[in-house]
Amino acid sequence: MTSILVPSRRAVLRTGLAATSLVAMPAILRAQGASVKLGIIQPVTGALANDGDLGKLGAEFAVQDINAAGGLKALGGAKLEIVFADSRSSPEVAAQETERLNGEGVAAIVGGFGSGLCATASQAASRYDLPYLIDVGVADQLTQRGLKNTFRFSPSFGMVTKSALERLVALNDAAGKPARTVVIVHEDGLFGSGLAKLLQAELPKLGFEILETVSHPTPARDMANVVLRIRSLQPDLVIPSNYYGEFVLLARTMLQQRVRPKGIYAILGGGASSLRFVKEFPQAAEGVMDCNHWPDPKNPLTPELRKRTEAAGRAFAYNIPMNYSAVRLMAEAIEKAGAPDRLKIIEALSTQSFSSGVMPYGQSKFAGGQNTSALPLNTQVQGGDVKVIAPPDFAEAKANFPFKA
Repeated sequence: MTSILVPSRRAVLRTGLAATSLVAMPAILRAQGASVKLGIIQPVTGALANDGDLGKLGAEFAVQDINAAGGLKALGGAKLEIVFADSRSSPEVAAQETERLNGEGVAAIVGGFGSGLCATASQAASRYDLPYLIDVGVADQLTQRGLKNTFRFSPSFGMVTKSALERLVALNDAAGKPARTVVIVHEDGLFGSGLAKLLQAELPKLGFEILETVSHPTPARDMANVVLRIRSLQPDLVIPSNYYGEFVLLARTMLQQRVRPKGIYAILGGGASSLRFVKEFPQAAEGVMDCNHWPDPKNPLTPELRKRTEAAGRAFAYNIPMNYSAVRLMAEAIEKAGAPDRLKIIEALSTQSFSSGVMPYGQSKFAGGQNTSALPLNTQVQGGDVKVIAPPDFAEAKANFPFKA
């Protein structure tokens, strides 16, 4: 009979192995690094679902690549773990989901997309000193509210408009100034209304006459009346600034009603630089120009991301490289902070410079929360593909303007 007070040899070995495992466990954890939770917020349902879905995919690609390459090396190889939130294209839900991400202990948040969504989400994050990196929200006001936690990777609409107008003048001059009159079409939210106001102030100074400014809601179900008005005014240029669904609807309706100005020159045109639009409506897309977010076409990672996107069953658009690059930047910030400490990450973002991934920004550095090197590119749909036409350092093709079918 074996005494209950005297353990058997087998029991001693079991206990010893268990104890050894317990002793070794911290070393294993140190070697592997505990995971760091990163909040990703995008609207994958509702009116902005197409953009949000692509933004989420771009973020997932980045996390896959970071973890496959050994994780956050400065944190002992800690893996990044996505905690996803669907803002459902609603500013109120965006704030609620940010509260949830805070409760789940994320170190930082990347995303947002629409300006209204970014406004409420970053405001909610500021209550917890939670670093928030905006991917695409472009309203100038987003980084002008004094929020220490909020940073924007992309150019603001003020920055985009400045580049767009400089390049429009150069384009028009090079073609012998065929364009003089303009109709502006914009969505009536924070992004479109603010951008239209800027255009109304700047275009006349550059010699363009604004015949009319037309606003529409998001979502919009019909553009027939907008296009009828454009037809009656017969402008040389139409400048749209809206989200994917409304841009595609406008371009298709213009094609159906045979309204073809000398150029469609979108500024932050939702579908104008989307391969989905090009594939589904090639006739409506051909010749459309856009000044927008777009990756460096000469970076070898750009075609690779496009292949991965298509392999995942999606059509490539700027949301993929934008969010891929933004997540990599935030990972670099966490590494430079040396810990998933929110205040230290904010300090790193505020004071240091970062790689810009595949975006044509060079080194990203923030002033007042805005990435000062962020740069939009001009694209045009040519031969069923999206080609960069300006600035010259990134151009792949010459502009077709005035448009010749």
